[in-house]
Amino acid sequence: MIAAVQPQQLLIRQLFTAEFYSAVQSESSMRTQLHKEIFTPHLLIRALQDNADREVIFLPDGSSRTGREIADETSRYCQAFRAQGLNRASRIALLSGNRVEVIHVTDAALLEAMLITSLHPMGAVDDFAYVVEDANIDTIIFDPKFDHLVGELKQRCPQLKRVWSLGQSNSGENLLPFVSNHDAAPLIAPEVNGEDVYRLTYSGGTTGKPKGIEGSYRCFMTMTQIMMAEWEWPENTRQLLVSPLSHTGGTLFLPTLLAGGSMYVIPAFEPVKVMEMIQEHKINCMLMVPTMIYALMDHPRAPEFDLSSLETIIYGASPMSVPRLQEAIKKFGPIFFQFYGQSECPMTISVMRRSEHLVDDPKRLSSCGRPVPWIDVALLDHQGNPVPDGEPGEICTRGPLVMPGYYNKPDLTEEVFAHDWLHTGDIAIKDPDGFLRIVDRAKDMVITGGFNVFPREVEDVIATHPAVSAVSVFGTPDEKWGEAVTAAVALRPGMEASAEDISKLVRATKGPHQTPKIIHFVDAIPVTNLGKPDKKALRKQFSG
Repeated sequence: MIAAVQPQQLLIRQLFTAEFYSAVQSESSMRTQLHKEIFTPHLLIRALQDNADREVIFLPDGSSRTGREIADETSRYCQAFRAQGLNRASRIALLSGNRVEVIHVTDAALLEAMLITSLHPMGAVDDFAYVVEDANIDTIIFDPKFDHLVGELKQRCPQLKRVWSLGQSNSGENLLPFVSNHDAAPLIAPEVNGEDVYRLTYSGGTTGKPKGIEGSYRCFMTMTQIMMAEWEWPENTRQLLVSPLSHTGGTLFLPTLLAGGSMYVIPAFEPVKVMEMIQEHKINCMLMVPTMIYALMDHPRAPEFDLSSLETIIYGASPMSVPRLQEAIKKFGPIFFQFYGQSECPMTISVMRRSEHLVDDPKRLSSCGRPVPWIDVALLDHQGNPVPDGEPGEICTRGPLVMPGYYNKPDLTEEVFAHDWLHTGDIAIKDPDGFLRIVDRAKDMVITGGFNVFPREVEDVIATHPAVSAVSVFGTPDEKWGEAVTAAVALRPGMEASAEDISKLVRATKGPHQTPKIIHFVDAIPVTNLGKPDKKALRKQFSG
């Protein structure tokens, strides 16, 4: 059952006790220490200390690690980084599947105040090369299963000074012997400023080029506080991780520790394996995107498994079909918790708690919840003025959760911070109870199965096919994926191309999640009065 502790009490107990300060700060008589700020490195050290003798993570190979083992190995990575010449000016890229070394690398970078960015395991070399060049990456650390991709990346990015693999590989030097050369040492939180940037998260943009979203110590400290205070964590949390540990999954590790829980990691989402893990380990908490929930609901073997231990299913990243959400609540019970956020304001702008999922109220179930009180949230018009309740306006936010800006993109930063607000690009309506319902997106991003797909990037690939005259990519409603990436393609006169030809081209260049699931061949792409492709007309035509 959920612990009977008020969120504010939980937060105070975890973050602001006198014992906490004494554990993470050295003794000093200097007045400058009296109001010294604490950030996620301090929380990490304290959480590992508090869970030193308890198994906190269970891995795909059947092994587990205690808090002390995580801390000791992370300290070896810190020392290895320093011994190999890395420092605060170093810039690291990580490409890995779900393995424990992901935690050690990301936490060591955090504790050494180095900048790190994660390359998505489902990405393509073109995307990786852009990130490496744009972020001035000098060190890449990778899982050997991506050896072939990193080999190509090395050829395209000669500025890489260090190419380290987490084991034997052909493309990089094995990092693990460097790590094992060191003895465990106490972890020490770095001296940092809240506005210092230690993480870049890359997301696409309206220009078709990814943007480096800066993550500061202040931003991620706030994110963790909000997750502890507002998310509904079961007592004795046993969380099954099915998302990439280098991305969303990694953000769950510290809150799980602070909640006194444990994390069970599997390589990837596979319905039968997930149900086996839930039944065997009495999993009571999971974060899933809607397509994963649908897959569990629809799997023919689902009745074979006891999933009754689940107390909280956390979902987000894309809209969930209202009929399917109603079906899920009836199947699993009132255990669904929704979060809404974006990389620029990570994880939690609003939440809809389990008790707020009213199964017989479709409008409520189509909501993304109510704003959390830790940041300012408003619905604004194009002039930056608040809109009346019941009228559509862009979700805008400001406060300590908001990113510092886009890396090396001052014009885009100024644009997204217009009127001194962060503009999310999502258009919503607020109901009388304060719940937000997203009705449209100001941008054309397609959210499919929890992945963000930016049409321009896909259009640019399809346009390289010699038979293609014009193309427009957009999202259409899909019961399984939330939205399906859909392409309307006009061919050159006298030339031919099949849907399979187009799909293969995109898959080879951008990866499977950006490949259109639906391709329509049309005589011409409709345009607006301004001569731009009329995506609204295309969505209307092909959404039936």
